[in-house]
Amino acid sequence: MANAREIKLRMKSIKQTKKITNAMKLMSAQRLKKSRMQLDQALPFFKKVQETIADIILRTKDIDVKYFEQREKKPEKKSLYIVIAGDKGLAGGYNSNVLKLAERSIKDKNDSILLTIGNMTHSYFKRKSYNILNEYAYPSQNPSVYRAREIGEVVIEEFLNGNVDEVYIVYTQMISALRLEPQVLQLLPLDIDHLKDIDLTTPRRATFLYEPSPMAVFDTLVPKYLKGILYGALVESFTSELSARMTAMDSATANADKIIKKLTLSYNRARQSAITQEISEIVGGAAVL
Repeated sequence: MANAREIKLRMKSIKQTKKITNAMKLMSAQRLKKSRMQLDQALPFFKKVQETIADIILRTKDIDVKYFEQREKKPEKKSLYIVIAGDKGLAGGYNSNVLKLAERSIKDKNDSILLTIGNMTHSYFKRKSYNILNEYAYPSQNPSVYRAREIGEVVIEEFLNGNVDEVYIVYTQMISALRLEPQVLQLLPLDIDHLKDIDLTTPRRATFLYEPSPMAVFDTLVPKYLKGILYGALVESFTSELSARMTAMDSATANADKIIKKLTLSYNRARQSAITQEISEIVGGAAVL
């Protein structure tokens, strides 16, 4: 058994670690609340854009196909994967789960290019020699519409120029505080059947007049819609990371409490044993005298 001094030093170390994990839990909880508000504020705008796109598709016969082009004649399609993970660890299985899903989802390592968001993503795929188009570290910790637009413009340009034929987003969706699910979402080409199925039968619906033309409005809205999806994925991933870190730090704090209790018992036993030994030595010495 370790002596009382060694146990006391270990208890001090664990108490200091507990302060750090508890502080990280509180910080994550505060930032989680802010990120959820950020997502809730943006949803109405992007929902309106989505409904307008669906309305134009339903009312227009000759819809522009450049965003819906499946490129079936191509023998080998080139895919672009936008993989969103964190810049930091200490978030349980958040990073590893989304990175493993991305690796499983990539159809062909040689014919696929990656756009990595987050330091953990970049270092993971760079180490495995994947073809990385661009690296973005900052959006994973501070998602914004501006940064989503910056990334979205690169993606749209690559698709319209024919450099890639499919675009996927790999991110983490927050189902609940304790349930985080990595997802793969196809960004391009757009699924026209999905857009046609959007419910437009709400009471506020009326006949709209699109100026200068429905197709001009459509061409303006589709990039906004795609960037909106990307922004939503960024915020959802960041929210999931904060939730995972909060849960992990809460568990670490609880484990620290358990260890401190066990060490306190061990410390008391070691201290009592040392006192008993000293008394025995004094009694023994007195008996000799």
